[in-house]
Amino acid sequence: MIDHAHDLVSVREATERLLTAVGKLDDAAVREPSRLSGWSRGHVLAHLARNADALVNVLEGRPMYADAAVRDTDIERDAPRPLDVQLADLRESAARFQEAAAVPADWSRTVELRNGVTDAAARVPFRRWVEVELHHVDLGIGYELEDLPEDFVAREIDFLTERFAGHPDVPPTRLTDGTHAWITGRGAENPAVTVTGSRADLLGRLAGRRDGSGLTVAGGPLPALPPL
Repeated sequence: MIDHAHDLVSVREATERLLTAVGKLDDAAVREPSRLSGWSRGHVLAHLARNADALVNVLEGRPMYADAAVRDTDIERDAPRPLDVQLADLRESAARFQEAAAVPADWSRTVELRNGVTDAAARVPFRRWVEVELHHVDLGIGYELEDLPEDFVAREIDFLTERFAGHPDVPPTRLTDGTHAWITGRGAENPAVTVTGSRADLLGRLAGRRDGSGLTVAGGPLPALPPL
């Protein structure tokens, strides 16, 4: 069962970690490349702020973004801003999200995200938690997948393996950290491929943050994964 109230607390804590870490940067560091191709750290920070506002739209029954072009234009517009402006925007947009998510509501209702994707409203705080944690890693400022909260890592692996389950382009695959196993891919009842590694490396592969070189594969090649 999804506990949206718990996830809201986790979002707040993750946001504070992010704000503290980013607050140690300077304007030059914000202009430097992030780990995401073609994006500076400023692009990542701008995206995080605009994503918070987009999820407020979702919770309040509006389209997440007016369209893809507006989303991209807003990120490009906001990316070059100095550090103090980025921090203020991150803090204020995060507060707007927390306020919108604290309003009493039917958390079992279905909401629409980008590209026609739908989900339970109760999972929106977790989706925001994912954005904050993974993009904190993407900044490349010392926060790594190994630093992510253990409960977050387990849930995100659950979420991503479920997302790829039944996908026609992903072969039946078993993933394991040696103590727990996840099954994903098409017709995954009897997976031939087993991928073994740390939870950080498994998450990195599933989330497109690592190339899988830290994983051990048996029964076939390391499966390619479609973009998220």
